[in-house]
Amino acid sequence: MKAFIYTITLLVFSTPLLQAQTAKFSYSEMKMGSPFNLIIVSTDSVKAKHLAQKSYELVDSLNHIFSNYDSSSELSKINASAGFLPYKMSTAMLDLVQKSEDAYIQSKGAYDISIGPLSALWRNARKSKLFPEASTVIATKKLVGLNQVKINKQLGTIFLPSAGMQLDFGGIAKGYIAQWVIDYLKANGIQQALADAGGDIVMSGAPLNQKGWLIGVNLPETTDDLLSKKLAVSNCSVATSGDVYQYIEKKGVKYSHIINPMTGYGVTNLRNVTIIAKTGASTDWLATACSILPIQEAKQLALSHHAALLITTIKNGKLVFESTANFKNYWQTTGINQGKK
Repeated sequence: MKAFIYTITLLVFSTPLLQAQTAKFSYSEMKMGSPFNLIIVSTDSVKAKHLAQKSYELVDSLNHIFSNYDSSSELSKINASAGFLPYKMSTAMLDLVQKSEDAYIQSKGAYDISIGPLSALWRNARKSKLFPEASTVIATKKLVGLNQVKINKQLGTIFLPSAGMQLDFGGIAKGYIAQWVIDYLKANGIQQALADAGGDIVMSGAPLNQKGWLIGVNLPETTDDLLSKKLAVSNCSVATSGDVYQYIEKKGVKYSHIINPMTGYGVTNLRNVTIIAKTGASTDWLATACSILPIQEAKQLALSHHAALLITTIKNGKLVFESTANFKNYWQTTGINQGKK
C-alpha cells in the first residue's frame, strides 16, 4: 500500500543510569529499504548484542516472505501465480493475509493489499514524472480488489484469479515484522525494548523507570520539524503516515504515494496521520486507512480498534488538529492547542 516514511522521529536521550549495570544498547541496520533501529535495555551487553543479531536475522527471514522487491520471496511467487493456480502459503504468510483481509473488511476497502498493480503504476509515474492517463488508471484499477482474491483458510491457499494481479504488503509488513522482533525479545527475557522499522515503531516496557518511550511527531510536509509536545508511550505501537517524500504533482495538486484503492489515485489531502495502537500490524494499516477515509470515519475506525488517532493538517498556513479524545492521554506535556475533537 505504501512505502512507510520517517514522519515519526524517535527521541533517544542520554538518560543517567538508574542502576550501574542497566543500560540502553542501540543498534541500526538497513532493512527493508530503510534503517531498522533497535534499542534493548539489559544488564548484559553480550546478551543484548546477541539478541540484536538474532532479531535482524528474524527480520531478514520475514522480509524474504513478504517483500515484493525480492524476486525469490514468497510474495513474488504468489504474484507470479496470478491467473494460474492457487498457492500454498506458509504459516506466516497465511497469518498476515488473514490480518490484511480483516483490515480490508473493517476499513470498508480503504486498506487493500491487492493494491499492487496501482502501486507499481504510480511508482513508475513518480520515477518518470509522467502523470498516467485516466484510461490507464481505470484499466489498472480493474486488477485491484481483495474481494476478488480467493483465500482458503482451511487449505492455507490463496489464488489471484486474473493475470497481472499483485499483492503488496507495504502498508502492514513493517509494523508486523517489528512486532515479531519485540515479541521475540520478550520471549528471551527482554522486557524493555523498542523496534523502529523505518518509522513503524513497536515498543515493550518503558526504559529505565521512565514513564514511556519519548516519540516526536513531524509537522506536515517536513522532515525535521516536530510538534512541540512529544508522546510518552509503552507496550504499544506508533506510526505516522504522510506524503513529505513520495508524491507526484499535477496542476498544483499533490497526489500522495498513499493510493485510494476505490479511486485509483493517490490521496490529495495534505495530512499527517499518527496512530497509537496495540500491535505493529494494526497500527501500520490503520495509518494507511485513516489517511484515505474522511476524518470522522477515520476516528470511528481508530476507536473501534481501541486505537488513538491524531490528524495534523495545514490550512491557510496554520496547523489544524483533529484527534480522538483518547489521544491526549499520550502527550508528555501540556500547552499545545489540540483543536477540535
